[in-house]
Amino acid sequence: MSDFNATYPEYAATARLDKLRATEYSHLDEGGHVYLDYTGAGLAAQSQLLAHAARLRAGCYGNPHSDNPTSSASTRLVDRAREAVLRFFNTTAAEYAVIFTPNATGACRLVAEAYPWGRRTRFVLTADNHNSVHGIREYAQARGAHVAYAGLSGTELRISAADMTAALDRGHGARAGLFAYPAQSNFSGVQHPLGWVRQAQDHGYDVLLDAAAFLGTNRLDLSAVRPEFVAMSWYKVFGFPTGVGCLLARRDALARLRRPWFSGGTILAASAQGGWHRMLDDEAGFEDGTVNFLSIPDVTTGIDWISGIGVDLIHQRVSMLTGWLLECLGRMRHSTGAPLVRLYGPSSVEARGATVALNFLDPAGQLVDERAVARDAAEAGISLRTGCFCNPGAGERAFGLTREVLRARRLRVHGAGMSSVDDYLSLVGLPTGGAVRVSLGVASTLADVDTFLDFAERTYRDRWPGIAGLSPRHSC
Repeated sequence: MSDFNATYPEYAATARLDKLRATEYSHLDEGGHVYLDYTGAGLAAQSQLLAHAARLRAGCYGNPHSDNPTSSASTRLVDRAREAVLRFFNTTAAEYAVIFTPNATGACRLVAEAYPWGRRTRFVLTADNHNSVHGIREYAQARGAHVAYAGLSGTELRISAADMTAALDRGHGARAGLFAYPAQSNFSGVQHPLGWVRQAQDHGYDVLLDAAAFLGTNRLDLSAVRPEFVAMSWYKVFGFPTGVGCLLARRDALARLRRPWFSGGTILAASAQGGWHRMLDDEAGFEDGTVNFLSIPDVTTGIDWISGIGVDLIHQRVSMLTGWLLECLGRMRHSTGAPLVRLYGPSSVEARGATVALNFLDPAGQLVDERAVARDAAEAGISLRTGCFCNPGAGERAFGLTREVLRARRLRVHGAGMSSVDDYLSLVGLPTGGAVRVSLGVASTLADVDTFLDFAERTYRDRWPGIAGLSPRHSC
């Protein structure tokens, strides 16, 4: 503790968050929880839950696709939520449309299926991306577009300026299309430059920015950075509600999208016998069916809550805790002097978020099975994440899988006998199924970090954890 205070004397200025932990997030300590999975999901404050219950008790709300009193009440609250989202990102309704989706994945899919792909169009993306972004390539390739990746390099799992520029450059006869990347890696915590938005636009591309892992502890100002599309999940920012995300779309870019189908709530008119339909022009043309009208108003509550605390204050605290975590993990050794931990991504807090990926090493230097870590952490009351985190590009680079190896085994992945992740690991020669991910957020404290560090030392120093009884891996 004294070493931490000496290294980070400014931590005392974040003491307000300790008071909130003791009140609004008291269920953590009361239940003996050490929560270290904020990249997976944020945590709801007691005030958010009470506000939700109070709103439902005080009013009557109906399907918003009507003009009756209960419908109008829902419409007003949904509209208020759109206004809150625009304020949160420092932009206006004239500039951006707010489209409510189930999550960031749903936001990415709206862009993927409606983007004007063509045979000369390029889809450029970074290897470091969530599967929800990688999956866009299936829509692009199905319509003849060319897919190009900007690859990761170095031990910090970053993308060089040269590789970025090369990926954006177009071949003869090609035309720019869509560029997609995460503001923050959900695997390594790397924060890729927001300046790439303008760089890609200067090359003629539309930009899809995945902000899901970024927003919980960082500010995104859309008056300064203006991507055509931004995808997010609100539960990753403030925990509640789940099942509500957003696609923010610049209105000039939204007008270029053409949806491949229509549904309830998305049309001005449609004919069964005539075989025609006319889509609505605004956000409603992209919100399929009935929106989650009982939960969307909780986005307003959550935005007010997190804004009242201050995103900058949260960022300040988690940056210091992340720096301490990285420093301590990097120093851990077995009694032989061999390292206890292998870290993936940046070893400092420069241009990185509060997400730390690692593996533990046994005294012989072999990776400890991530399933054993999940088991041991659960027994200690620690909630963390293990696996590949739905980010194949970052995982492949972290574990040293080359393009040649992966392409050579591409056909065999679809062959007989490939029924589990364990089969895949054997095929590509990986000793384990993924990494361990520790991530921090609004209610994180020094005690949480120190508890995890103590757990790591006690459980894995000079030990070979048993793997008997671990369940097979069935998916990534």
